[in-house]
Amino acid sequence: MLSIDYTLIIQIANFLFLLFILNILLYKPIRQILRQRKEEIDSFVGMIGEFVHKSDQSKKTLEENKVEAKKEGLKEKEALKSEGSDQERNMLSGATSEASGKVDQAREEIAASLVSARQTLEKEVALFSRELAQKILGRSV
Repeated sequence: MLSIDYTLIIQIANFLFLLFILNILLYKPIRQILRQRKEEIDSFVGMIGEFVHKSDQSKKTLEENKVEAKKEGLKEKEALKSEGSDQERNMLSGATSEASGKVDQAREEIAASLVSARQTLEKEVALFSRELAQKILGRSV
């Protein structure tokens, strides 16, 4: 049977003393280490959150810059296309006018050659007709 006497008080005092000593030597340092570890983990989680936020902002900025660069590229492409079209039109009109000038010059040359050929043929036709008439008639005309 259990009897309550002065040894029970000594056991309770011994238990409380041991609890006090263990608290000072063991539990408080462990709790302090756990608290420090939790603070470090919390700070790392906060830093990770900041880095993720900065990363998301950078990613968003890059996407916006990419879209803007595409728009500017398309504008420049269209400007270069229209400039090329203008140059093409200018070159074609220049070539057309040059070709037209050459055609007109060739027509004038042909007309001049035609006039001189006609004059030469008219002179020769008169001679040929006279010779032909002399041969047919057998006398000079």
